[in-house]
Amino acid sequence: MSKLKTNTIRHVDGSNDNITLDSSQNVTVEGNATIDGTSTLTGNVTCSGQLKADALRHTSASSDAISLSSDGSCTAKITNNLSNRNLLINGGMTIAQRGTSSTTSGMQTVDRYKFGFAGHDEALTQAQHALTSSDTGPWEKGFRNSYHITNGNQTGGATTVDYAYLAYEIEAQDIANSGWDYTNTSSYLTLSYWVKSSVAQTFYGYIVTVDGTVQSFSVSTGALSANTWKKVTVKIPGHANLQFDDNTASGLTLNFIWPWSGTNRTTSGHTLNAWQTYDSANRMPDNTSTWWTTNDATLEVTGVQLEVGDVATEYEHRSYSDELARCQRYLYILDFGADSNFITLARFNNGTGVPYGPIMFPVQMRGTPSFSYSGASRDTTGYVGTPSLQGASKGMATIKGSISFGENNIGYMRSDVDILKLLFDAEL
Repeated sequence: MSKLKTNTIRHVDGSNDNITLDSSQNVTVEGNATIDGTSTLTGNVTCSGQLKADALRHTSASSDAISLSSDGSCTAKITNNLSNRNLLINGGMTIAQRGTSSTTSGMQTVDRYKFGFAGHDEALTQAQHALTSSDTGPWEKGFRNSYHITNGNQTGGATTVDYAYLAYEIEAQDIANSGWDYTNTSSYLTLSYWVKSSVAQTFYGYIVTVDGTVQSFSVSTGALSANTWKKVTVKIPGHANLQFDDNTASGLTLNFIWPWSGTNRTTSGHTLNAWQTYDSANRMPDNTSTWWTTNDATLEVTGVQLEVGDVATEYEHRSYSDELARCQRYLYILDFGADSNFITLARFNNGTGVPYGPIMFPVQMRGTPSFSYSGASRDTTGYVGTPSLQGASKGMATIKGSISFGENNIGYMRSDVDILKLLFDAEL
């Protein structure tokens, strides 16, 4: 191939050079530059006028970084921190209102995340775990906690009915109003998270819709090396059969990691990363049983983010107070702490009976909450005894005591031997 070597390029009628080339492969354009086709520039280009193009793309990329419109606007895939793009809450595992460790299945520790398991010989442990500087990867990205799962001793081996999974449910309205054009196959959600396993293997999971004809989309961590953090990114395209109603009910569930599932939920020929009509016997590929059959194996997850677009941006870190307020839409716990703290309940002027008192929620809850309590409430003279729920709305609840008071009298609710906590739960 022949080469044309020159230092400058000038129009035949011009008095100055249009393009100047130096020995370092830099290009300087004097005036405006219009690119009609596709141009690959491997050196530096300086343009003192206008550079006209429809899009800009990295030489190794498969999609445009910046798309330009004729009206002067542009669409850019920006990976730095833009607020309110993470559709999930508590992805950094910072809030754990219920507790920090449990061997019970369900939502017991980190807010908004549910760990389910069954068929086990020994219970698994879920915990909020403190990361250290040795957690290379997430630590440098600002993560200080993880969702930590510890296996029990599964002496019976891996059976078809055993399972363990980590899940997160999203309100339908949060997807419907997210900006995702979910029936368009060219429009995407991107799921990203950090994961570490003490056992080297691939883990599978799936995403499932609720509204309309239920659809599912299987996902994978890819191959994990033992005790090494990996960032996983999954692009989720739209599909014509997807439906998300504009309400506060569950709309999309991320069952994104299954440490183990028996073959009654899996098939060997399953197609990954594709939407399908939900089939309970074909949710994901057959699982590898190594983790499940390894005593005390561990699995950790942090930095979970779901956002509109086909690029995983940097994780959206929020303040502790912001994250807590978002969690309190689904769970509010009034913690009495030390026994010097109390609230007042009163008996109205309608004869003798139990006293009542209002609890105002700090944020509006997703729905009318259920009520429970833990610990003990004093039942000696002047105290109201065991709490129960009289009524509730999204914004407040009325609780009552168990000990009778005379009309127009007041009583106190405070911790007894065990710290009293009142729990208002509006989880999906």
